[in-house]
Amino acid sequence: MAMVSEFLGQLTLQLGGGEPTYPTVVPEPNFDPDKDAARIETAIKTKGVDEQTIIDVLTKRTYNQRREIAFAYERRAKKDMISALKGALSGSLETVILGLMKSTAQYDASEIKASIKGLGTDEESLIDILCSRSNAELMEIRKVYKELFKKDLEKDVAGDTSGDFAKLLLALVEAKRAEPSSVIDYQKIDEDARALYDAGVKRKGTDVKCWISIMSERSVPHLQKVFERYKSYSPYDMQESIRKEVKGDLEKSFLTLVQCFENKQLYFANRLQDAMKSKGAKEKVLTRITVSRCEVDLKKIRQEFKAHHGKSLYQTIAEHTKGDYQRALLSLCGGDD
Repeated sequence: MAMVSEFLGQLTLQLGGGEPTYPTVVPEPNFDPDKDAARIETAIKTKGVDEQTIIDVLTKRTYNQRREIAFAYERRAKKDMISALKGALSGSLETVILGLMKSTAQYDASEIKASIKGLGTDEESLIDILCSRSNAELMEIRKVYKELFKKDLEKDVAGDTSGDFAKLLLALVEAKRAEPSSVIDYQKIDEDARALYDAGVKRKGTDVKCWISIMSERSVPHLQKVFERYKSYSPYDMQESIRKEVKGDLEKSFLTLVQCFENKQLYFANRLQDAMKSKGAKEKVLTRITVSRCEVDLKKIRQEFKAHHGKSLYQTIAEHTKGDYQRALLSLCGGDD
């Protein structure tokens, strides 16, 4: 079966919304949900819990396959697999495994909910998710958020943020971004570049509303050309302009957007590098990117990481994590480049 798995590994799958995917977790070709469910049941029942088996099975199956395992487990053990895993695991490993039992959109929706629940808002997580997801992903997150929490994502975001930062996030959540077109509109590119310059660097103060509408409504290929054109009007590129014009969460949001428009996988690679700069690791960021992107584009994130940071993502994770958490992340990372 090596041939088939090799082929599957190289396959660049198309996600809804036309974005190609570069997953590190691909369907297991010899998949047998009953066998996997039996292995997990035994692993949970083992004295001291056999974490390695749980990692081996669940990190090497896609979300759809994990769901089938959960159904098979329930038939076998007459109890819910997610509750059983919760009871058996703890700490960082539990966070990863429970994250894998959600679809990518459910995981993103839960992360957003967690970042606005309780006292204080985790703006970093909100920015990380809302400013980096495609239109198709955002529409799916909105739908799933409503199903899971019986609330509108827009209302929750609006209730927990304020000012221009809130306006930008809400504009993104509306998912009004134009789809890429085969026709390149040079006049529109020039007009948008000019408008971004006139609204920011050229004047005193910033017309944030203009920036928000262009950056939340135009297609990504269009914006890439706009930022190129922008340089012919402004002495600073778009990222430098953002740093000069706005501050705080708004600055971080605009920078995240522009970095994702220019190269989304490099943005995530840099976030991972940043999370593992010091001795330990910022586990929250490391877990979120690994879990949420392993079926989307983690393979490409890995390539960008190696190209820009001179060391493989695999080795970097190995150096900054330990134990079962490390084993789970390395398995999701899927290989040493």
